[in-house]
Amino acid sequence: MKLFFKPKGVRAEYRYIPTAHGKLKLLIVKPEQLNGQTTGVLWIHGGGFATGMAEMVYMGRAIDLVTKANSVVVSPAYRLSLRAPYPVALEQCHQALVWMKEHASELQIRDDQLMVGGESAGGGLTAALCLYERDHDGVKIAFQMPLYPMLDCYDTVTSADNHAPIWNTRRNHQAWKLYLRKLDKSQPIPVYASPARCKDYRGLPPCYSFVGNIEPFYQETVDYIDNLKKAGIDAKLDIYPDFYHAYDMVRDKKPLAKKAAENFLACFCEAQNSCFREQKKESDNRTD
Repeated sequence: MKLFFKPKGVRAEYRYIPTAHGKLKLLIVKPEQLNGQTTGVLWIHGGGFATGMAEMVYMGRAIDLVTKANSVVVSPAYRLSLRAPYPVALEQCHQALVWMKEHASELQIRDDQLMVGGESAGGGLTAALCLYERDHDGVKIAFQMPLYPMLDCYDTVTSADNHAPIWNTRRNHQAWKLYLRKLDKSQPIPVYASPARCKDYRGLPPCYSFVGNIEPFYQETVDYIDNLKKAGIDAKLDIYPDFYHAYDMVRDKKPLAKKAAENFLACFCEAQNSCFREQKKESDNRTD
């Protein structure tokens, strides 16, 4: 596995946009040869909300979306929970998505095909952002890709007493405590903080995810996909035996990890051909 290696054939640049929590750095990665408009993907990095960086886009699934699927990826360097707990990361991801919509022409992306994805905590923020945009009549997200997402601040049957590599129960408890530390403990946990608290999954974008069966987030991922399906949302989940957390990245040369990457890319390409959502026009908000 190579860390933060920008492959040949791609262009990368940084932009800084204003938010309520200071300037937000965006890493924009696109094919060197890009003719016409293509899919725009907001890819949110993982790290338990407390660590990680935008450049992790080079080591995970997102880079294939640029090199093999001709899409443009925007990776936000959202403020981490060590300094800024919930809801800062979510609000900055929302601002990044709004910026993508407003600058679609400049970015050479279609504003009717904005997608969101991420691994781990980035997957949790993906689900949270889909809920937020739906509930606030915000950006219309065409497709979501929360990979082995961090969704539930409470223990599940697979996140409790889990000692698998990379991510375990102890780290999970620490990360959630840090991320949610400013919330009023007398009030219910907001769905935008812990999407597993959601009771209504109607109107969310179609979804693809994959997860390993020995990692802490197995059960909450299965539950999320099941809840989407029950709400009538097109959702697909691939489950891989003996995958621990982020196996596809840390064991990327293994045959099954390669297969997971291939399946993910195939589902993304299917979504490119079928998933579109028009943005609400400003005139739709006017009243005569």
